Amino acid sequence: MTRAETKPITIAVDAATQVSGLFTQCAKSTALFVFAPGAGAGITHSFMEDVAAGLAERGIATLRYQFPYMERGSGRPDPPPICHATVRAAVEEAKRLMPGVPVFAGGKSFGGRMTSQAQAASPLPDVRGIIFLGFPLHLAKKPADARAAHLSDVRIPMLFLQGTRDELADLTLLEPVIQKLGKSATLAKIEAADHGFHVLVRSGRKNEQVMTELLDRISAWAMQAATK
Repeated sequence: MTRAETKPITIAVDAATQVSGLFTQCAKSTALFVFAPGAGAGITHSFMEDVAAGLAERGIATLRYQFPYMERGSGRPDPPPICHATVRAAVEEAKRLMPGVPVFAGGKSFGGRMTSQAQAASPLPDVRGIIFLGFPLHLAKKPADARAAHLSDVRIPMLFLQGTRDELADLTLLEPVIQKLGKSATLAKIEAADHGFHVLVRSGRKNEQVMTELLDRISAWAMQAATK
């Protein structure tokens, strides 16, 4: 496959707000993932870079984008309505960049949750499904499932990639939530991985193996969802 290429873009959220983006694709990309970062990281974080590069190798382009607070250099996330508007603007830009190609949306932790909240409030046009790379169900050591309440209003397929050591998603709480969502939701448990999809040496696994598993699962699920 042709080597992936990444180019910087600018996304207009509204008349007064713009955010940075990175569009990665190769010549044979057949789907596009609108990929939002976690709350404490930006689009050049190594995890975001690795996912974008790995998906490009598997024929899936990515559009990574910042939230406005990241552009300002603030550590405090924007209110949800601003984040939702940013998600929508990124989806529209993705459709402009690759018209007619199946589009998926989601992101790492906070970015995925903002995407599903936006979808629950009003469907994102032409988005085939949502991909969560570590859904942040609750704060660390404060198990609860209130953050998942909006998921019942999401009417498109969802893929949850969750590490079995994720301190922000107690699987005894998350699994029943996903079961209630029915056939539209798929849980892929990543053995021994934490919220950042890192593994301990004693687990017998390597971070590179986890990344390969993540990429393969995303690719297989997206390709199947794209044909429905």
